[in-house]
Amino acid sequence: MAFQRPEDVFFRTQRQDKPWGHERLWAWSETYVGKLLHVKAGESLSLQYHERKDETISLLSGRAELQHAEGEGELETRILEPGDCVRVRPGMRHRMTALEDSDFLEVSTPELDDVVRLEDRYGREGTSAP
Repeated sequence: MAFQRPEDVFFRTQRQDKPWGHERLWAWSETYVGKLLHVKAGESLSLQYHERKDETISLLSGRAELQHAEGEGELETRILEPGDCVRVRPGMRHRMTALEDSDFLEVSTPELDDVVRLEDRYGREGTSAP
């Protein structure tokens, strides 16, 4: 089930279950989106990039591994600790894997369906499916 853009000034957060945990949409306007991602220990988001979406992600709790690369470059790995932030520009390949249960705050431009999956352990390659 896809998120529905709130029509009113006041609204409830929307939760969407994912194979790796869940995400909660807490803000969505014409110019930005805010989400909280909960990733279960040992689970991983897809290796992906965005064509238009520009996002910044902050690890709120837990520990996670971030793989990332600009363009066709080799993937680099970085361990994220609470308080670490990363900006994911369009075209940047990236994947997060939770080393322990982890919560991320994500703020982005509003293109929620702009996901190009290159690898996905849940069989969702090449799609924008939830």
